[in-house]
Parts: sequence; structure tokens; C-alpha cells
Amino acid sequence: MRVLFSYGLAFLILLGAGAWLATGTLVVGGNGPGNGEKPIISVIEGQEHGPIATTLADAGMLAEHPHPETDPALTIAQRNELQNGASAPLPTVQTVTYVAEPMKIDVPLRGRTQAKATVSAVAETAGIVDVVHVTKGQSVEQGDLLCTLDQGTRAAAVAQAQAGLEQAKAGLEQAQLSYDTNAELRAKGLAAPNTARDLEVALTGAQASLTSAQAGLDNAQAELDRTEIKAKVAGVVQDPVAIAGSMLGQGQPCATIVQLNPMVFLGQVPESRIGLAKLGLDAVITTVTGAKVDGKVTFISSVADNATRSFPVEIEFANEDLSIRDGVTAEAIVTLGTAPGHLLPQSVLTLDDDGTLGVRTVEDGVVAFHPITIVSDTRDGVWVTGLPLSADVITIGQENVTAGQAVDATAAQAPTASEESV
Repeated sequence: MRVLFSYGLAFLILLGAGAWLATGTLVVGGNGPGNGEKPIISVIEGQEHGPIATTLADAGMLAEHPHPETDPALTIAQRNELQNGASAPLPTVQTVTYVAEPMKIDVPLRGRTQAKATVSAVAETAGIVDVVHVTKGQSVEQGDLLCTLDQGTRAAAVAQAQAGLEQAKAGLEQAQLSYDTNAELRAKGLAAPNTARDLEVALTGAQASLTSAQAGLDNAQAELDRTEIKAKVAGVVQDPVAIAGSMLGQGQPCATIVQLNPMVFLGQVPESRIGLAKLGLDAVITTVTGAKVDGKVTFISSVADNATRSFPVEIEFANEDLSIRDGVTAEAIVTLGTAPGHLLPQSVLTLDDDGTLGVRTVEDGVVAFHPITIVSDTRDGVWVTGLPLSADVITIGQENVTAGQAVDATAAQAPTASEESV
């Protein structure tokens, strides 16, 4: 009996304590003043103003904790001043006015160097290689002799064609003399008029014979000249190179010449920037070997690469000393033009509550947040877009204010590059 009395008394005490706690308030931290408090009975019932909570409130048993409206951005000292009836002072910030300037839009491109052309010096006539005048890796100029083929009977053919030409010239002179003599006789009445026709035919035939003999000589000389294979472009000799004593058919290479001046850089422009790309743009090319040269865009593809969705481009540059080789990895910085932008110190960049990168400014005494895009990072600061043409950027105090908040802004001088580095 005593045990039942003890359990009953404990149950009544527990029931009374639960009822008393249910009339109280649960405080959840981290939500600001007045935002983290709710009645415990609402937590138990799972809803606001449930039937039990309403009954307790009507009976005057539910605790109430009214809180004044408080700006969560205010400091503790400012809240205390508000509670004492004084007006809270506005947060103070310092601003610097930044005006938009022409900003170079530079696009880095990764790629490689490539020879402007690879030309095979081929034989235009068949023959045995008599002499090879070059070796692999040798630099040659346009017109330099590469290989000489055995002339065979080509020199005799030239001599024969030359003799035929001389004979044709003599025949033409004789025909011309006969025609002129006949013309004088006809003028004096000593020759019949009908004799002129035969002499005109003979003169025309002699002229045709001379033309034919000249063509024969030209063909024979050209065939002889084809035994000397010369470089059509300047460059460096590469494989394949013919061997003396070997037989070259018409169209077979004597040597291969890689044209290294000028050269081209092969890269790709992303599709987001292709609208700004155009021929003739300046570029600076830097190879992995440390060479640095200037060039210009000479080709922009009209078709994107299916894998990368970027557009192939070619940048031509001078390589007079042939120091840059074919196939070297390189980077090109292409200047696509200019656009309005702001050069800001990195210290003014901040994030909003959503994690968006931007800059806080003051407009008519109120804080505004502008998302920005970083275009390039330099020693003098970062070039950004997304701000008005003229913006009063908060340089001190931007982390202590939020967008839409009234502030007391004072103008300050822009920090120098040395101050930023410190």
C-alpha cells in the first residue's frame, strides 16, 4: 500500500512539473533576439496555437515574453541605447569613388607551335641522283641547290636544239633577203607582180621554223635545268633526304623542308569569347622553353571542335633566328579588345549571404550589393565588371553592413598598390 502511495505521489509531481514546463518557453539560440523563442506546448503539440495551448492561454497560464522589434544588424551597444530611449547612430563606413575605365580583355590560349609549311622538293624529271648538296638539319634559303641528277643526254639535246635554232635563223634571213629583193624589182617593173606571193609564203615558213626551233631549245634547256632540284622555300632540311646513286622518279622527293619562319601558334578560343575574336588581333606567345614573341591572329575557324566546343585559331609570328621549333607547347595571350571595367583592390571584394562574390557600395546613404565578375588579376588590383559607371565602393566596414541598411559614409583616398600588398 505504501508502494502504491509513493508511485502515485511521484506521478502527480511529474504531471505537475510537466504542466508547469508546458506553460513555459523554449529558446533556440542563433536566430537573433525574439526569433528563437516558442512555447513548449507548441513543440509538444507540433503546431502553433493548438487546443491545449489555446486552453492554457485563455486560463492565463501560458507564459508570454514580448520582445521589441530589433534590427539584427545593430551592435549590443546600439541595442542598449535603443532600450534606453536614445536613437541608435548609423554604422560608419568609408568609401572610395571608382569610375569605369577602358579595360583590356585578354584571353589566354593553350596550344603548340607549328611550322608554317612542310614542303617536299620533288624531282620534276626522272634520273639518277648524282650529288646531294644538303644534310638533315641544315638551314637553306629559297633557291639553294638540294640535289643534282645525272644529266645523261640532256646536254646534247640542248646543243642540238641550239644548232637547229641557228639554222632556222639563217633560213629566215635568206627568206627575208629574197622578199626584199623581189619588192625592189617589182617597184622598178623588172619583176612580175605575181612573184611576190611565193616569197611571202617562204618568209612566213622561215619565221615559223625559227619559232619552232626556239621552242625546242627552251624545252631542252628546261629538261636540263630539271636535273638541279632547288629549294622553293626557306627552312630546315628534314627527312626524307635522297641518297646519291639512287634513282628518283618524277614526283619523288629529294629532300623535305620545314618552313620555320614565319611560324604559327595553334590554339582554341572558347565559344563564350568567339564573338570578340577577329583577324589581325595582337597576341603575345610564350613557349615552355621561355621564348617570347609577338604575333597576330591570321585564321579563325568557322566550325567548333565537337569535343571542346571551342574554335581553332592560328597566330602567325616571326622566327627569324629559327630558335622556336615545331611542336613546342606554348601559351598565347590574345587581346580581344577593350570594355568598360573597374580596377579595384582585392580587399573590397566580399560575399553576400548566398555566397555570391560582389562589392558593397553606398547609394543615397544606403548600402547596395553588386555581383561582379573578375576579368583579370594584376599587381595593381583586379579588373571587374558589373558595377555602375561610377560607384562609391565601401573600402572599410563592408563586412559589418548589409544591403538596404542606412549608413554614415565618409569619403577616403583610394589605397595604393603598395598598401594593398602590405
